[in-house]
Amino acid sequence: MNKRPTIQTVAERAGVSRGTVDRVLNNRSYVREDVRKRVLRAIQETGYLSPREAHRQAVEEQRQLPPVKLGVVLPNWGGPFREEVTRGIEAARRALAMRSAEIRVCICESDVPVETIELLDELLAWGAQGIALCALNDISIEAKVNELVQQNIPCITFNSDLPDSHRLCFVGQDYAKSGRIAAELLSKCIPKSGKILAMVGNLEYNGHRTRLDGFCAHMRDKGFYSGQIEVVETYNDYRVTYNKVNDALNNMPGLCAIYMVNRSVTGCIDAIKAAGMAGQIRVIAHDMSPRRRQMLREGSLDLTITQDLYRQGYQPLLLLCDLLQKQLQPAADQQSTNISIICSENLD
Repeated sequence: MNKRPTIQTVAERAGVSRGTVDRVLNNRSYVREDVRKRVLRAIQETGYLSPREAHRQAVEEQRQLPPVKLGVVLPNWGGPFREEVTRGIEAARRALAMRSAEIRVCICESDVPVETIELLDELLAWGAQGIALCALNDISIEAKVNELVQQNIPCITFNSDLPDSHRLCFVGQDYAKSGRIAAELLSKCIPKSGKILAMVGNLEYNGHRTRLDGFCAHMRDKGFYSGQIEVVETYNDYRVTYNKVNDALNNMPGLCAIYMVNRSVTGCIDAIKAAGMAGQIRVIAHDMSPRRRQMLREGSLDLTITQDLYRQGYQPLLLLCDLLQKQLQPAADQQSTNISIICSENLD
């Protein structure tokens, strides 16, 4: 793609300084007439536009783009995921309003695959021309995405992928890497004989499974064997998490760490406190929330590994709009390697 000509481009073409070009652009005096004509000719030949003219042209070009309808399907997750992803979606809505982009968001009430399929059909009936979704890695949902793609409706996954579908691309964290980082940190904090409880929200979500797989594989690389790690699904439910942690504290001798691959961190911490074991069990989690921030400050949560949820709500909609209005294909999966490790000392 050719770069937009700059003042420097004009100055070099006219054989003058940037200051002279600026004086001509702003119709100031102290410029000889022959120099002024040479600069004006260079502006015409290079196609230079002032920042104000360039902005006006860009606005006009956006207004001339064909209108587009974009759909979003969200899982039944609340907390920081919903808040940050929604903030990203709303930012995309504002950014794309001038491009005549209409955005509709549908939210699942359960983890039942058929509900996601029904919402995709609802968006199809509404007239969605592109869809961004975070959904279970289920064969029926993959088939539905493939059906939509065959109807020329591009789909982008975010936060949790459908890697075997024909989705256009994935926007999210490198979850295998974030799981390996958690393992690297935890392996340095516990004895080699220690046992670990790994609590995953739902293994049917590719993001959860990939993160867990990365964690377990790296723990093995660090000298821990599979029998030392007990994996439990909690479906992000507070009560299930609380009860499972309580059971492990009572029935898992040698338990010294809990890896939270789900969002019910409060349930985990509350169970540890109720058992009178605060400070005795290392706890590593993912993502950030006001409650998690408080737990880090008080020391009940050791570390959390964050991701850019705002970007996951924002980026897919821009990519879909660029594809549908400008025929710009995403270069590749938009996996973010910007992973932050937060403890009590770097909260701010």
